[in-house]
Amino acid sequence: MKAYRSEGPGTPDLSKFARVGTNVIIEDGVRVFHPENIELGDNVYIGHDTILKGYYKDKIVLGNNVWIGQGCFLHGAGGIEIGDCVGIGPGVKIHAAYHEDSGRDVPIMFQSLSFAKVVIEDDVNIGIGAIIMNGVTVSKGSKVGAGAVLTKTFPEYSVVAGVPAKLIRSR
Repeated sequence: MKAYRSEGPGTPDLSKFARVGTNVIIEDGVRVFHPENIELGDNVYIGHDTILKGYYKDKIVLGNNVWIGQGCFLHGAGGIEIGDCVGIGPGVKIHAAYHEDSGRDVPIMFQSLSFAKVVIEDDVNIGIGAIIMNGVTVSKGSKVGAGAVLTKTFPEYSVVAGVPAKLIRSR
């Protein structure tokens, strides 16, 4: 497998993205790695100090009318797909890969990665500091509470919160 690294300064250059819609705002301090694997829809805002890592096996795709708050981290190794009309609060982390547990003989950081796409469907709001783990779909119309850790998928129009996240109610 080819080794992918976060090479270079990470300074966003819109001409290097796979696709860029209209009215895209990327604030100062945003770092982007492998922009050739990142697609941005129309009316996308990315807040300062956010990191987008579009490498390994899949792409990061942002739909239309997507707002990403400051200080977020999107690790797209297994693919991240974000629908339309999505708000992502400051400090949110989205991970599409994790290190497998293959025993004690090999340090965790050297163990194989497991990849699983994260999908955030349309009309979703993710609260400050939430963490979305690999393989999770945040279903249409859902709200994720601040600081929640999503390790599984919930039905459409769910309100979830907690560590690990639990269903609070439907909206």
